[in-house]
Parts: sequence; C-alpha cells; structure tokens
Amino acid sequence: MQDIIARLKEKHDAAMLGGGEHRIKQQHLKGKLTARERISVLLDENSFEEWDKYVEHRSHDFGMQDQKIPGDGVVTGYGTINGRLVFVYSQDFTVFGGALSEAHAEKICKVMDQAMKVGAPVIGLNDSGGARIQEGVASLGGYAEIFQRNVLASGVIPQLSLIMGPCAGGAVYSPAMTDFIFMVEDSAYMFVTGPDVVKTVTHEVVTPEELGGASIHTRKSGVADLSFENDLEALLRTRRFFDFLPASNREKPPRWPTEDPASREEPSLNTLVPADNSKPYDIIEVIHKIADEHDFFEVQPEYARNIVIGFIRLQGTTIGVVANQPMVLAGCLDIDSSKKGARFVRFCDAFNIPILTLVDVPGFMPGTVQEYGGIIKNGAKLLYAYAECTVPKVTLITRKAYGGAYDVMASKHLRGDVNLAWPSAEIAVMGAKGAVEIIFRKELGDNEGIAKRTEEYQDLFANPFVAASRGYIDDVVVPSETRERVCRSFAMLRDKELENPWRKHGNIPL
Repeated sequence: MQDIIARLKEKHDAAMLGGGEHRIKQQHLKGKLTARERISVLLDENSFEEWDKYVEHRSHDFGMQDQKIPGDGVVTGYGTINGRLVFVYSQDFTVFGGALSEAHAEKICKVMDQAMKVGAPVIGLNDSGGARIQEGVASLGGYAEIFQRNVLASGVIPQLSLIMGPCAGGAVYSPAMTDFIFMVEDSAYMFVTGPDVVKTVTHEVVTPEELGGASIHTRKSGVADLSFENDLEALLRTRRFFDFLPASNREKPPRWPTEDPASREEPSLNTLVPADNSKPYDIIEVIHKIADEHDFFEVQPEYARNIVIGFIRLQGTTIGVVANQPMVLAGCLDIDSSKKGARFVRFCDAFNIPILTLVDVPGFMPGTVQEYGGIIKNGAKLLYAYAECTVPKVTLITRKAYGGAYDVMASKHLRGDVNLAWPSAEIAVMGAKGAVEIIFRKELGDNEGIAKRTEEYQDLFANPFVAASRGYIDDVVVPSETRERVCRSFAMLRDKELENPWRKHGNIPL
C-alpha cells in the first residue's frame, strides 16, 4: 500500500506542476495566472473537487508517446461560488500551449454532461493554442463534441466563457455559443483566422490585438460582453456576475437579502427628464435609482450604446433590464442595438429572469446603411424576442415612444404584463413636427401656422393619456415613486404562468 500511495503522490505532484516550473514562470511573466490559480480565485476556498487529474493523451505520432503530462492541458471539476454549485474547466497553457486533444475534449465534455444532469452552470476558462496538430482529426472531433454539448445546454444551464489567452480557429465557436463572453485585455484574443493567414489571403497587415483583441470584440463586433484589465479582476467580477444567475432553467433567479425598502422614493427622478424633449439625459441614472442598493451590473456597455442591458435586483431578486439610452443616437433602435437587446431578452426568458424595460425611443434609425444592412430583419429580432417572452414583463415609458419602436419595446400588445408611463411620456406615431408636415402638408403656410399646428398635435398626442384611455398604459406614475410601483408589479407577477403554443422551435428572423 505504501508503494501505491507513494506512486499516487508522485502522479499528483506531476499533475499539479503542469508544464513545469519554467513554463509556469513564463505564464506569470506575461501577467497571467495558471489554470489552477484561476480556479482558486474563481471558486470558494477549498470547494474545488477535481476530476480526471490523471488523464493522459493517447497519441503516438510525432514523438508524442514520450510527452505525457497528467491532466493533458485542462483542469476540470466542480465547486461553489458563494455557496452555489458550478462546474468549471480551465485550460492550462503551460501544457502543450493548452492545445486541445481528444482526451482534453473528453474531460470538458464530462463536466458539461454532469452539469446538465444536476442542473448547474458551466464556466470555461479558455487559454489555448487551438487544436493539437499532432492528433489531426481526433482533436477536431473533440471540438465538435464540445460544440454539440454547448448547443444542447443552451437555455438549459447558464454557460459562461472567460477568454484569458489565445482562442483561435475552431476554438472560438464554443465560446460563441455560450451565454456570455468575458475577455482579458492585452492577453486575450479571438479570431477565426490569424494575422498570418489574413495577410496571405487579403493582403491586410494586422496585429492579433487589432484583429481580435478585447477592445475590438467589446466595442466593434459585439462578440464579447465585458473586458477586464487582468485575470484577477476578470475572475472576481465573474464571481459577482454569477450571483445574478439561476442554476438552470428549472429554477427561479436567486434571491439575496436586502435592507433597501421597496417604498424608497427618489425625488430627483421628478426633474430628470428635460422639458425640451430634444435634450438627452442618462437612462443609467434611472436604473441605478430603481435598483436595490443602486446596484446595476451592465453587460456590453461599450457596444451599441444606444441601448443598455444588464442586471439589477428588486427586493433581492434578479431582474433583467433593457433600456433605450437618449445619450447615444437619441436612443434610436438600429441593427446592433436590436441584436444586443434581442439576445439579452431571450437569455432572460430562457432562465426565468423577469424583465424591466425602460422606453425612450424616437424610432428606428433611418438611412441606407441601416436598410442595406438589414434593419428590417434585425429589428424584427427584438420584436420576436419580446413577443415570444413569457417571463414577467414590466415596461416604463419615460419619454418618447414613437412608431413601430413603441410596439417593439415590450408594449402591451406584445403581452406586456404591466405597462407604466411617466407624465412626460409621449406615445405617438411620430414626433409632432414630422406629423404636422404630413397631415397638413397642403395647407401649411408660414412658420406661425406650422408652430400652431405642432402645438395642437403635441397637446393631443404628446402625453400618455390617449394610450391610457385605451388601456395600453396601465397607469401614469409619479417618477419619484417608480421604484415602489415597479417592485409591487414584479411582486404581483412572481407566480405568473404563461405558455406559448407547442412547437419544435420558432423561426426567429436570423
């Protein structure tokens, strides 16, 4: 027995060492943590239970039979974050550059399968050079096995990807199918083809950072949701983010204790919206003042900034927020903001997270760029997402709600449960000046006549009462009382039940 125990310790020590002291030092010199260090930061202390520590690859080509390291470049298992179960895999760049082999993929698939069985989220810490070339098609098959599990897990358990190093080629498609992607600045990048191939094919000269760095994917492409300065910040913020999520689609969102009373008033909201409806204000200020402890976890803050998405808590329970941002493009809906909002709404609906929608939208963005880019189908994605959504939906119109954009933003007509408005709300087909120029185009004379007709139109439609008279708005609320009214609405909706007609799946306008 002593011999066996000694051999076990030897194997254990080899697995703990990964690629060896030299490669660990190189990892640290790059400002990166090792695979195991990342797990120790992410999970609660002493909660990690590792699986497959002694797995080795089965390749015999190109001298690989003489290069076997226990664990084979990925650390897998489960643990807890603030006491809640989570499965995790962390690729080890010190072992074959984190390259994925058949055995490496099997380890990841095993924890994903188990997470599905017990109903717990999966967090992947990606730091890999891609497929292990020495294994050829076996490594490609390994990626496909992971992709298949990503798809089957979608909408069943939350999936998070942290890109903490290279992620290129086929490796990018697993994170792409997860619910959220976080990246580390300067050390992480994602692209389908690298700079060398790009140069050969298109003659473009580009660096990895310019091609697929964190700033590119959080600002331009929208592929990533958040970026962080270093590994430590990414992992600690992920712990905080995790607290907003339910364990699976079979559970309601977690509820955390709060001392912030639902009846708290915010007098400053009474003067937040400018008298001049062409002047902007920051919708994020409204979100903070409604939320428990003024706490708002924003997602994709740098992409499509004319719409704001993220999570708050009301009376301790997670609420998803979608809000038009008057500070950017006057809050217009365009291609990027529609896709951003639609994906978030569908995530919330999949995981039983109620949705609060704050509306100040003058319409869809006009122009050839938008039309040629497919604003019709892309705008319909947001419409489809809200119409399909069955979780509790509370909508608050703070100012403008014009045209089709009024319909799209969780209106009563799309099964909005509670639709409220501030007295400053303007619900109409379009703005007063544009409407007057169409309605009275044959009889308009001087500027005085235009101003008079515009004032008439504003008196009639630039308020929430016409919509309220038809029941499209349930109540007009004093802004300072918004938090209390919204909290009451979600409390009433806590046991809401609504099912869509049976179908294999809908055909969202992709």
